[in-house]
Amino acid sequence: MQKALKSLLVFAVLSATSHLSLAAGDPAKGKAKATTCAACHGANGISMIPNYPNLAGQKELYLVDAIKAYRDGTRKNPVMSPMAAALSDEDIANLAAYFSSLPAGG
Repeated sequence: MQKALKSLLVFAVLSATSHLSLAAGDPAKGKAKATTCAACHGANGISMIPNYPNLAGQKELYLVDAIKAYRDGTRKNPVMSPMAAALSDEDIANLAAYFSSLPAGG
């Protein structure tokens, strides 16, 4: 039982650590890539369109997971799915780092 608990703990730590490292993006590169996003989500990540979410101030890992889900087809949206399709993991990490670094507003 103790061995199983240790294995589970090691797995949990490694999973969390590897997930965190995936989100270590570069906000400056994300800002450069975000020009397309501004059409719907606003120049500073604050959308002026009521049914499009604000991205500014969102949690970085949430943004990574959401954009990857659009890209990979596990989350479907007729606008976001094609936008995310061409993004690499690095692009996604950079965009998430950029938008999460912006002050939330609304």
